[in-house]
Amino acid sequence: MSGAWPATEPTEVQVAAGDARLAVDLRGGGPRALTVGDWEVLDGYPSGTVPAGRRGGLLLPWPNRIRDGRWSWRGRTLQLDVASPSSPTASHGLLSWQPFAVLEQRDDAVTVGASVEARPGYPFRLAAAVDYALTPDRLTVTVRVRNAGADAAPLGVGVHPYLAVGSTAEGDIADAELSVPARTVLDTEDNLPTGGRTAFDGAVGRIGDRALNHPLTDLARDADGWARTRLRGPAGELELAVDRSWPWLQVYTGDTLPEGQRRRSVAVEPMSCPPNALADGVDVVVLEPGDVWSGTWTLAWTREV
Repeated sequence: MSGAWPATEPTEVQVAAGDARLAVDLRGGGPRALTVGDWEVLDGYPSGTVPAGRRGGLLLPWPNRIRDGRWSWRGRTLQLDVASPSSPTASHGLLSWQPFAVLEQRDDAVTVGASVEARPGYPFRLAAAVDYALTPDRLTVTVRVRNAGADAAPLGVGVHPYLAVGSTAEGDIADAELSVPARTVLDTEDNLPTGGRTAFDGAVGRIGDRALNHPLTDLARDADGWARTRLRGPAGELELAVDRSWPWLQVYTGDTLPEGQRRRSVAVEPMSCPPNALADGVDVVVLEPGDVWSGTWTLAWTREV
């Protein structure tokens, strides 16, 4: 035998359109960086590093958190790994550090994919693919999930982009203006549902010192069925739009990130279900063997003139 070793260098794939450049991390399959000229549209992270706040992550087979990592399915009690004894939640799915493969690629588009293998806390097998298509003024992302197993599979899906509008120093997002197309917030404590819901005014305006980390639903949709979040700052305006496959948004102003990274961008996270959904059964997607779920979100940018 030769004594060969696997590749250990960071791997990613890049596409471009006009002066827009997208880097997709092949560890987790999410967008690592999106730049338009000198504007960093996503608050990303250096290649090969472990990003704080699950930046850019594909959250599958659940987004957000599951209380104590415990849930049940058709009479079976299941236990997922939890973050730590002091934070006993199962967070953001199973794919964050998993290698993804490039399935298709051209200059301005790429598809990456990976499998979710069955394990004790999630005994289901899924195939996941993410289609990225870039134009000079828009990124379109479609997440596709197929049940690759022999039994019905419950799941949730989320994505975790941090939107940046020219605020680079800690706290600078206070001067940005935000509008979210949501009318209801899920009441939470320690980021988990308490059982209630409250009316929410999505016309936030200037963020100021407002701290947001809210699961939002009851989305107001335009005639085309899409719901649009807008964030405006010194660099310009971003519009993140979601189709009907995403009935939830998590909006987070980064107050608990590591020092130096707090409140410089806003995470706007499309989600198919709320926190603790696998345990509570709220908006859980159930795929029969061979069935497919898909959801599309877009990010468009307009420079400040």
